[in-house]
Amino acid sequence: MINLFHEVSQECSRITTEKYSTSFSSAIRLLNKDLRTPIFNIYGFVRFADEIVDTFHDFDKAVLLQEFKIATYDAIEKGISMNPILHSFQITVNQFGIDRELIDAFLYSMELDLDQRKYDRAGYEQYIYGSAEVVGLMCLFVFCEGDKKMYEQLKPYARSLGAAFQKVNFLRDLKADYEGLERVYFPGCDFRNFTSADKAAIEADIQKDFDHAYEGILLLPMKARFGVYVAYKYYLSLFKKIKKVRPQKIMEERIRIPDYGKVFILAKAGIRSQLNLL
Repeated sequence: MINLFHEVSQECSRITTEKYSTSFSSAIRLLNKDLRTPIFNIYGFVRFADEIVDTFHDFDKAVLLQEFKIATYDAIEKGISMNPILHSFQITVNQFGIDRELIDAFLYSMELDLDQRKYDRAGYEQYIYGSAEVVGLMCLFVFCEGDKKMYEQLKPYARSLGAAFQKVNFLRDLKADYEGLERVYFPGCDFRNFTSADKAAIEADIQKDFDHAYEGILLLPMKARFGVYVAYKYYLSLFKKIKKVRPQKIMEERIRIPDYGKVFILAKAGIRSQLNLL
């Protein structure tokens, strides 16, 4: 009957992903069937940790995050947890041998979000690594299915893709982060006077990440390539839309891709995939 508990727990991670991110959940469904559940399990874990530091303002977030951290390592060590999100995550960690250093770095970045409000260049890069690049690397463990040589080859590209996604999120969520949470992730930026030059410099950095990541997507195993490519296209389309707007507009509203736009992106990606034009 333990298999039923595994199934129920992993279903919780799938539901969590679908409720919090239609873009990621739709991209995950395009992965090979064998890869979908492990990636849902990773996203559920990441989403819950992020939710603690971003949302639970009426509670002691530091205590909640510390309890979550202890429970995470306990679940991985014991191979079981009564928290279904952590149980499903430990299944994936133990099945694919995900490096504990990646989990450490992720949780450290979540801890930074409790109190850190501004970052210098070194701190920014460390935060990007822990909050996003390592998530891409966790997924890469799944995509490579134990092939360590492939993992090492694709590692730099996975980091670039995670960084690109996170930096686009920062641009998209400037208003909420700055006004709601008093966070300034981009070093050297004064969002009381966010200029076109500031925005252009950030965008040039993001474009480098996207360009490098694309090279790696072409090298991914077929079981993972199309789903990752669609996620890449979702974010690249959002990035292109952000590039077209004035700096002030970003500070006033959250830029997004409408659902019909996502359908178009998926259809176009599907055609390119069938014609081997990725």
